[in-house]
Amino acid sequence: MKGLIEWLDRRTGVGTAWRWFFYQSIPGGARWRYAWSTVLLFTFLVQAVTGFFLLGHYSASSQTAWESVFFLQYQVPGGWLLRGLHVITAQVFTVLLALHLMQQVIGRAYLAPREVNFWLLLALLPLVIGLSVTGWLLPHDQKGFWAARVPLNLLGILPLVGPDIQRLLIGGSDLGHYTLTRFVALHTVLLPALTGSLLGLYIYLTRRHGLSGLVQPAGQVNPARLATPESGSSAAYWPDQALRDAIACLAVVVTVLFVVLRPRLLGHGQPVPELLGPANPAEPYSAARPEWFMLWLFQFLKLFPGGTELWGAVILPLLVVLVIALMPWIGRWRLGPGFNTGFMLALVAGVIVLTALAVSQDRTDPEYQAARRAARIEAARANVLAQAPTGIPPSGALSLLQGDPLTQGPRLFARNCASCHRYDGNDGAGRIPKEPPAASDLKGYGGREWLTGLLDPQRIASLHYFGGTKLRDGKMVRFVTKDVAGFSPAERAQLEQVIVALSAEAQLKSQREADRRDARMILEGKELIENQTVRCTECHLFHRKGDEPIGPDLTGYASREWLMAFVADPAHERFYGKKNDRMPLFGKDEVLDARSIGLVVDWLRGEWYQESHK
Repeated sequence: MKGLIEWLDRRTGVGTAWRWFFYQSIPGGARWRYAWSTVLLFTFLVQAVTGFFLLGHYSASSQTAWESVFFLQYQVPGGWLLRGLHVITAQVFTVLLALHLMQQVIGRAYLAPREVNFWLLLALLPLVIGLSVTGWLLPHDQKGFWAARVPLNLLGILPLVGPDIQRLLIGGSDLGHYTLTRFVALHTVLLPALTGSLLGLYIYLTRRHGLSGLVQPAGQVNPARLATPESGSSAAYWPDQALRDAIACLAVVVTVLFVVLRPRLLGHGQPVPELLGPANPAEPYSAARPEWFMLWLFQFLKLFPGGTELWGAVILPLLVVLVIALMPWIGRWRLGPGFNTGFMLALVAGVIVLTALAVSQDRTDPEYQAARRAARIEAARANVLAQAPTGIPPSGALSLLQGDPLTQGPRLFARNCASCHRYDGNDGAGRIPKEPPAASDLKGYGGREWLTGLLDPQRIASLHYFGGTKLRDGKMVRFVTKDVAGFSPAERAQLEQVIVALSAEAQLKSQREADRRDARMILEGKELIENQTVRCTECHLFHRKGDEPIGPDLTGYASREWLMAFVADPAHERFYGKKNDRMPLFGKDEVLDARSIGLVVDWLRGEWYQESHK
């Protein structure tokens, strides 16, 4: 083996390089602060290795990007861990780089001959930020999609070249296939190559100049600088400094694993990193934010409203970078080191204050919190639909949600129905409108409980039912508040049978078992609908039975077909006719198409895919 190593050394010089790296003298001995460059290299390599395996599972298109990340996160064994290691290590790398730059300024490590080392470290920061930004978009979920739009929009305000760079990165008028493929190229090839090259050059120059400041001629290994037992205060890199470097790298690994595993160990919280629902360009995500370590910049830009973004996004940051780049010369002056240190400390303090302010404002912002809750609910729903037997269609994961009543029903209801109706007291999306309702609350519409409340003398004229409509003065309200209020126990029992029978017309999924169980009661209730006690057919048709109907036909009441027709044209003679009270003719007037009406109806009826736990 020794002969093989010597043969290889004579032909490649690997042995000389090995001795130069591991046995280089460190005057003053091993120090923890010397571990920075090794830790930076280690975290970069972790990203490179994990990124390689992530890329093997990734498909860069707006139809398949989310699906491929979902498959990795939830289907591939250990995929969630692989993705977590990559994302959290990238965040740690950014923080470590910023802290190391701070350490260099405080320790005056920018002075000759280390100016280039310092500038290399400074040049790494925008590259690392670029890696983060390009990585946001790749999962193609709501968070990443809308967060990535912010820096892309800021590029457009750059004088002269901004719009051209923006178009080059986007690859079209809006984010799509070309944007993803170009971001993949940037994130996996160009930016890592530049980052790795600068980092490697930085580590080389750090070794070249020596950790203590001694200059080592390029391309030589000076035997005088190799550690020997007689070297006194000097010590070789191996093993003491190597051990410190290994412990520092281990600390990074433990920290990253703790962050990734914590939600699973505690059994609650979102996975790290979380994957929200598929990106939807038509549904802006008001809670989109950059990653936590860049929240300060998001908050800083709020100080520059319309027309002044250029100052906050470009001019002032460039001035800060210029001051830092000039620190090797500023530090030569008598007061220069103090100025440099004070400037960096003020910068760090500003970052901390802005970050804390951003977090505090988000915590107390009801719109932000509501958007976050809605996004997580949608993400959970997307996961359920993606794991359904039908899987994700070729049109992409977004079509799962676009055709899902549980997702789209509340949105359509909030936009088109909540100005009059409520759903469990809110607008369907969880918000409480300021104006009182002008029509019935539709949660449980057509169900036994809802009908029981409708025929309750104490509730029919309330805002939950007809209290906000013209019907509050109609014949039905008078019948319930006067006649039903005086029913005997026997008549009340008949009314209960009628309620069960009428509710069975809806064929609700939630009542199927109860309807099968109460089949006899339903038959009896249908016969009672036209008797002299309940007298429904005095005003309504029911399976072609009735006198002169002045109200909606109750045949198939609240069934899918009935509701579809009712929402499409409530002024049809089958329903309210000329007595229709302000309800839009959603279908007849083409306010909503049949598909949208069906989504609202199915949501109201509770007809959507549910995960089986068998």
